[in-house]
Amino acid sequence: MNQNSLLVLIAALLAISGCGGSATEAPSVQTEAHHDEGEPAHVELTPEQIQAAGIVVAEVGPATIRETLPVYGVIAPNAERVRDVAARFPGVIRTVTAKIGDAVRAGEALATVESNESLQTYAVVAPLNGVVTARQANPGEQTGEKVLFTIADLSSVWVELSLFPRDMAKVRVGQTVRVSSNDTGMSADGKIVYVAPFGSSANQTLTARVLLDNADRRWAPGLYVTAQVTLGESQVPLVVRNEALQTLENNNVVFVHAEEGFKPRPVRIGRADGQLSEVTEGLQAGERYAAANSFILKAELGKGSAGHED
Repeated sequence: MNQNSLLVLIAALLAISGCGGSATEAPSVQTEAHHDEGEPAHVELTPEQIQAAGIVVAEVGPATIRETLPVYGVIAPNAERVRDVAARFPGVIRTVTAKIGDAVRAGEALATVESNESLQTYAVVAPLNGVVTARQANPGEQTGEKVLFTIADLSSVWVELSLFPRDMAKVRVGQTVRVSSNDTGMSADGKIVYVAPFGSSANQTLTARVLLDNADRRWAPGLYVTAQVTLGESQVPLVVRNEALQTLENNNVVFVHAEEGFKPRPVRIGRADGQLSEVTEGLQAGERYAAANSFILKAELGKGSAGHED
């Protein structure tokens, strides 16, 4: 949903919460943008309207600003946790109990094979906990020396990052990387565990590998992601979320939550990363501000300004 569509939806919610008229009476306080003479403009919202608009209120305080390098990557199985399973002795496959996609545990039977030499039947078992990702076994077939199953433990995955030559000197093993999926909105942190000593002649990039926890199976191999490699970190005394920043009259402002409502406060911004911005002037520690969906407040303020001019 784009901002315009979201504004229409929020306006409807605010109108409902302000006007009532349903079986359950809503608060009668309307959303108002005030521009009194000599007083800074502000937007009044009830707690119910704040919740309906999805406005998140947070406190100004210290945090870590990261200097980051943006890169692209793809999720891949952790090759150190992938096993090919073959028959111990050549023979005829008698039964197959595992299929592609099945979750199996170490020691669980995947198939039974009758040995060509002893004519004894034995079980082919999973060597580790994981998921069956490939199967080349059917009853009645000879095993030969082929791989019958492939088992992948997806509780951790690799993120294969592509680095351009100009960035190679900035990246090293041990750096923290924030991995994000634009399609799902997920993000997680991992560590670089490997940087390739040679590049690819096909696309002139170098591969850096991130180990990412995947205990909840959110990161599927094959998924394309963006990533931010942390090059350095700085502790700063005052930060706000980037979503809090709006522009009014060519100034950066943050909507501060006071008793009379949300007031736009001009601020000066210092260092920033993908999530946070340092505030060097305009705010104090502990002040509460609109950290998400603050554009709704700007829109309400704009409507109030238009009405005041009329």
